[in-house]
Amino acid sequence: MLASFRHFKPRPQVEIKRCFEELSDDENCRSIVLSGEGKVFTAGIDISALMEMASLISGENDVARKAKNLLNVIRSFQDCLSALELCKKPVLAAVHSLCIGAGVDLISAADIRYCSKDAVFQVKEVDVGLAADVGTLQRLPKIIHSESLARELCYTARKMLADEALSCGLVSRVFGSKDEMIDDVIKVAETIAKKSPVAVQGTKRSMVFSRDHSVQEGLEHIAMWNQIMLQSEDLVKAASSAMSEDKDIVFSKL
Repeated sequence: MLASFRHFKPRPQVEIKRCFEELSDDENCRSIVLSGEGKVFTAGIDISALMEMASLISGENDVARKAKNLLNVIRSFQDCLSALELCKKPVLAAVHSLCIGAGVDLISAADIRYCSKDAVFQVKEVDVGLAADVGTLQRLPKIIHSESLARELCYTARKMLADEALSCGLVSRVFGSKDEMIDDVIKVAETIAKKSPVAVQGTKRSMVFSRDHSVQEGLEHIAMWNQIMLQSEDLVKAASSAMSEDKDIVFSKL
């Protein structure tokens, strides 16, 4: 899957959620490449979307009712971007040029991130008078393993260039151009797609769970998963392939 977008608006975000939910259950899909079309990956949330949010409370005088309307919108946006993380299939984000505001929220929910050398990342929300509320503040510190750097980026809204994104672990690799990046990331996705879907989906599920739980809880989680999945035909197929050095093994859909 190659997804394209530039600005974040309510409707496209809902479409992102629907798209990833469908791909999650699509037996023919085993890995996903997320990229942006046009000059930039994403320029962030559209200001008109903020105005639309403001209109939701303009007719209300009571603070409780205003808060309820805003809460519904915020949770809806959160659910849209969390759909990447909840998707059973690995999501590979390929970023070029600008990745601003909600774009950082989006890629933070991806499994693997790559960028071209012209990429610029920016947690922009403080510059428009709000705290990022759809994932960056929760996921970014765990991705780059530095509360200090994450807070600097989020408090100052300064730009991070590709070389810094690589050095801090936000991305796995930097490419010379967008085209080179897309070609290479698709190859990575194809490699993943050839692996056992039982193994790949189990690995993603365990890694997402373990990020927010203790080591012991993570071990218990994967033990419960594998007590079922080790009975799958995929284990026998993979073992037979390794012994026979057959590289053309085909795993059943899942």
